Amino acid sequence: MKFFLILIAVFMPSFSNPMKEEVQRRWNDYKTLYQKSYDDSEEQKRFDIFETNLRTIEDHNKQYGDKKVSYKMAVNQFADLTCDEFAQYYARGYKPRNTESTVIPKTKSIYDEVPEEIDWREKGAVTEVKNQGVCGACWAFSTTGSLEGQNFLKNGVLVSLSEQELVDCIIARSLRGCNGGFLDVAFQYVIDHGLSTEDDYPYEEADGTCHRGDLPSAVTEIAYLAIFGTSEEALKDAVGTVGPISVGVDATKWQFYSEGVFYDATCKTEANSLNHAVLVVGYGTEDDGEYWLVKNSYGPEWGMDGYIKLARNRNNTCGIATEPWYPVL
Repeated sequence: MKFFLILIAVFMPSFSNPMKEEVQRRWNDYKTLYQKSYDDSEEQKRFDIFETNLRTIEDHNKQYGDKKVSYKMAVNQFADLTCDEFAQYYARGYKPRNTESTVIPKTKSIYDEVPEEIDWREKGAVTEVKNQGVCGACWAFSTTGSLEGQNFLKNGVLVSLSEQELVDCIIARSLRGCNGGFLDVAFQYVIDHGLSTEDDYPYEEADGTCHRGDLPSAVTEIAYLAIFGTSEEALKDAVGTVGPISVGVDATKWQFYSEGVFYDATCKTEANSLNHAVLVVGYGTEDDGEYWLVKNSYGPEWGMDGYIKLARNRNNTCGIATEPWYPVL
């Protein structure tokens, strides 16, 4: 028995080291790709988190290969964060309203009938994917997204609008922009002041001092509407006939989404659980099921070139139909 134990002690390192070396190699590649650097005290902590996340991703993708889940995960810029850290920094910018539902005016419809599927990117109504960074300004990106779409559909010109102006110039309930905001307050600001372009007032990923000054307005808004009541059919009517729609969601579980149709039964739907604002730019059906096509503000390296397909007609996944909004130009 002693001889057997000695053999185990001698040969175990040869089995475990290659695995550790592979994780170390991927960690080094990750830091290079995403330009990450840490001080000595933080390096080991982030490596350990990365290793744990790597195992989670690999285990999940095995289930995807076995068709037990409908979406894949991948290592991305958030792989050195815990789930709690991701939620703290990247799923915190939406402040829900939970008010009464509003009927969509039929006069606003682009089409007489709701199409079975639609992708507003193909029609030219969606700007490039943007990146909010560590600033909790998702609400501003969602606001500009629906404004950009409506401006294109009305005037035939796709113009990228300024999130930074909204972040700097709106102060609501003692909140500054990077700590979160309200979609209705943002739309009301545009009604009152208009909104400048991204080129004229570029994004800085931080709270700043409002310096709109004499910058011209790129859009003029006359009203905004909400479609509350958790009806995915109402949301489909809006997306299919009006254009890209701003919504609040629970994005807590979105950290490593890569492709496929996202569904997680623990994703919350209640208004007070919504923590991130995004833009619904279409919907359709594929092998993994019916989906909403959603533009995020985590940059093009996240998800499907910056997009996520969220399960549709499956218990209001992540609260996507709980609080939709859109502007009227």
